[in-house]
Amino acid sequence: MKKIKIETAFDIYENIKELSFPVQKLLKKAAEARKKAYAPYSQFFVGAALELENGEIISGNNQENASYPSGLCAERTAIYYAGAEFPDQNILRMAIVAGSTKISTTKPIPPCGACRQALSEYEVKQNSNIVLYFMGTSGQIAVSKSVENILPWIFDKSVL
Repeated sequence: MKKIKIETAFDIYENIKELSFPVQKLLKKAAEARKKAYAPYSQFFVGAALELENGEIISGNNQENASYPSGLCAERTAIYYAGAEFPDQNILRMAIVAGSTKISTTKPIPPCGACRQALSEYEVKQNSNIVLYFMGTSGQIAVSKSVENILPWIFDKSVL
């Protein structure tokens, strides 16, 4: 028998002011996108903004549907649009702002499992890390240096 140990690590910032100006700008774009989300059922609004290597900023938000699970998360809305419109551009980083309208969310809220898998596809495709910044509606921001860090031992094209 062989034992495998997988560890992850995150940087935690207490507030947005501790981050560089370009990252603050990206988080603000994600917050703006969150305001436009369509979440009448869950009241859980999510905004995402990603930066491509050409400097383009793409944003997305969650879009719910009465026929669960027909909706789409903010992260996948943004990356699929980027993939469709800018297929040859690498994604450098993504910012995610999430939270309920019912309660205050001050702790970082990471991407769901489906979004982690979709993000990992793009990280593998481009053969370079996508840095993730995620937060609630205020407070701490968690930073992951790669998607693989939040989804270790990924399922990817190498097994197909």
